[in-house]
Amino acid sequence: MNINSLIRRIPIDPVNLSLKAKGLSVLACTLVILIAALCSQALRLDMAYPIIVASMGASAVIVFIIPSSPLAQPWPLLGGHLVSALIGVLCNSFIVDTVLASSCAAGSSVLAMLLLRCLHPPGAATALAPVLAGDAVASLGYGFVLMPVGLNVALMLVLSIAINRWVLGYQYPLTRQSIDADKARSTGVELPLTGISEQDLGQALENQDVFIDITSRDLARILNGVQRNSFKRYRGHITCADIMDKDVRAVEFGTEVEEAWRIMYREKRKALPVIDKSRRVIGIVTWNDFFKCINLDAYENFQGRFRAFIRRTPDVST
Repeated sequence: MNINSLIRRIPIDPVNLSLKAKGLSVLACTLVILIAALCSQALRLDMAYPIIVASMGASAVIVFIIPSSPLAQPWPLLGGHLVSALIGVLCNSFIVDTVLASSCAAGSSVLAMLLLRCLHPPGAATALAPVLAGDAVASLGYGFVLMPVGLNVALMLVLSIAINRWVLGYQYPLTRQSIDADKARSTGVELPLTGISEQDLGQALENQDVFIDITSRDLARILNGVQRNSFKRYRGHITCADIMDKDVRAVEFGTEVEEAWRIMYREKRKALPVIDKSRRVIGIVTWNDFFKCINLDAYENFQGRFRAFIRRTPDVST
């Protein structure tokens, strides 16, 4: 059994990306960490300052592999690391026991990120750094929040926006204007009677009370694509030309109303196209066009009034 067969036996593929997308994402992660480390090394004022926090590697994976995730947006990236770094310094300063300080730092950072709506998983690792990294980091005190954490995060944010937009071709970050515009478009139109809408997905996620690392808008696009692919698989590539009626009965603009009604009634047609002398379509006649000209408030003597309408008026022509 070779390595490829072993890889295929893995039950879950966490990222369903093309080989090109995977390669570009790997290069992006490598480049960002390299630039952040070089800049931090050049700007640090003291050799005691570390050049980069280990949790930045996890942030690079989230930002460049799943940039559409709510966890990868700018505020979770900034707030998650900075708030967690501050909590880690506080726990290390006031709690002597390392085990207790570690647990308090991790739990408190997660709670703070949830309350501040900046949940970013690598932030919990940042909170543990002042507690577990030793005296070199602990001696920095609150300066650890600005250097290296603040500098690392700022560089990663700037580079992630540039690379995601202009190299990887992703819409990053998700702006409030684009989200509000999508909501306005979705709420300003009537919901379809069939199929799945973004509102349906949002309501379903709220009912489940679980977090899914994808926006309801992207999930709606995926499900709509699944429906289209399923239709193509079962029905093939069908166009309107394949199912349209090629033998279409038409009437001219001067055709008597009674004759048009006779054609529609006999051939059970709901509509007839109206053409001019050049056989260009200039309008359409439907069942509703016949009935809207009759007073249907009272059903009494309906047949008589309908016959009177469709019959030709004597001595009157157009």
